[in-house]
Amino acid sequence: MRPVRDSLLLLSRSHSVKRLITTLPVSAAVVRSYVPGERAEDAVVAADRLASEGINVTLDYLGEDTTDVEQAEATVAAYLDLLKQLSAKGLARRAEASVKLTAIGLALDDAVAPGGGRKIALENARAICRAARNVGTTVTIDMEDHTTTDQTLAILRDLRKDFPETGAVLQAYLFRTEADCRALAYAGSRVRLCKGAYDEPSEVAYTDPDDVDKSYVRCLKILLGHSGAEGDCYPMIATHDPRLVEIASSLASRYGRAQGSYEFQMLYGIRPAEQRRLAAAGETVRVYIPYGTEWYGYLMRRLAERPRNLTFFLTSLIKKS
Repeated sequence: MRPVRDSLLLLSRSHSVKRLITTLPVSAAVVRSYVPGERAEDAVVAADRLASEGINVTLDYLGEDTTDVEQAEATVAAYLDLLKQLSAKGLARRAEASVKLTAIGLALDDAVAPGGGRKIALENARAICRAARNVGTTVTIDMEDHTTTDQTLAILRDLRKDFPETGAVLQAYLFRTEADCRALAYAGSRVRLCKGAYDEPSEVAYTDPDDVDKSYVRCLKILLGHSGAEGDCYPMIATHDPRLVEIASSLASRYGRAQGSYEFQMLYGIRPAEQRRLAAAGETVRVYIPYGTEWYGYLMRRLAERPRNLTFFLTSLIKKS
């Protein structure tokens, strides 16, 4: 699959291919099935539609690896505008924000940002968390590649001192994640568990899909099985895998988890019928909606990071044609 991934990564930097995808009616329609648009208004419309179907959302303003302070500040401003629009539409109860720390300054060095990227990212994350709380919603701090995991969890701990409702994300393919699950499995702790999408080295991550799935189940048992005197943690089960959805449902039942004490999460445009089925069955479902001008790179990297996702894309393309 490596040649496929390398080709997709190369295409992610091609402006001519982006123009082709956005101008051909069929492919443009498929792209809109995965990324609703470039503006906050586009994301809010998608959120409103899903909310009308009983499905919650988390919205990600696309962009990462910010290289200057102004760009980080512009990203913060975009989130503040998004939260204001969600509040005005009465959607705050069903919508939260997902934030990548490298998009708001984590990667900046001391020469660019006094105090360094960690300080800037923490200050910016606090501003977004404060705005989210003011409109009645929350923030989840997205996880990125393994080189940022320690910094991301350290900033999460700092944020939770003032904003304990802030969500965490853990990636099951990393060897360390079972231990991180145990550390984060406490009352009120919101933890999104995903398989992981970055191309990680075998020194830090499982590379065999079966091993990743087994790790995911072990982590699920830790999160769903937590029951303390002060209450349960709140697992956010992020997977499109039908088998893992079934296993998660079975484990929730085994551990006496009531519906609403956990949730399922899926990407916008992937398995929408399953999203509706789970919601109709009384499960809490949240859809991850990416938007912004960086959508093309996001889409191609998503396909490159997990080439099996290409099947979803191509199947949709065939059905639309």
